[in-house]
Amino acid sequence: MAIREEAYVYGNTVRQPRVSIDRQTALQPSEPKRVSKQVHKNRKRALDMNKGYVLFLSIAAIAALFICVRYLQIQSEITNRSEAIAALQSELTELKEENTAMYNAATDSVDLEELRKRAVEDLGMVPATPNQVMEYDSPTSSYVKQYEEIPENGILAQSSKVSK
Repeated sequence: MAIREEAYVYGNTVRQPRVSIDRQTALQPSEPKRVSKQVHKNRKRALDMNKGYVLFLSIAAIAALFICVRYLQIQSEITNRSEAIAALQSELTELKEENTAMYNAATDSVDLEELRKRAVEDLGMVPATPNQVMEYDSPTSSYVKQYEEIPENGILAQSSKVSK
């Protein structure tokens, strides 16, 4: 039985076998391909750039540069405005908290019992009797504007169907 010798290649690349080159073929220049005059003209025209084409490319490059610069400016403005909005929102939050704290301090500082006592004793005011208080339902808003005096009987308008 014959023993074969094989080399095992480690890794992911395999070495290319060496190929002997025929010296005669390598030394002889290959014949240049014959190309027609039309092909030569087309190749020359493709490589040439006339003034109009150069002008067009220059204008296009300048326009693209202008658009990119303007885009970056707009992005910068948006970023600055977003930061300003965030700063104003935090300032508004701080002012609301400060306002709420001051309001609570003002309402806590007023003692209603002391105020009633001073009104009655010092200013001579008298508390309202139950028949002087008129209650009503206001379906539209939480405050009332008085445009005229309230009549003695307390009725501003009366339907003809209601008896007196």
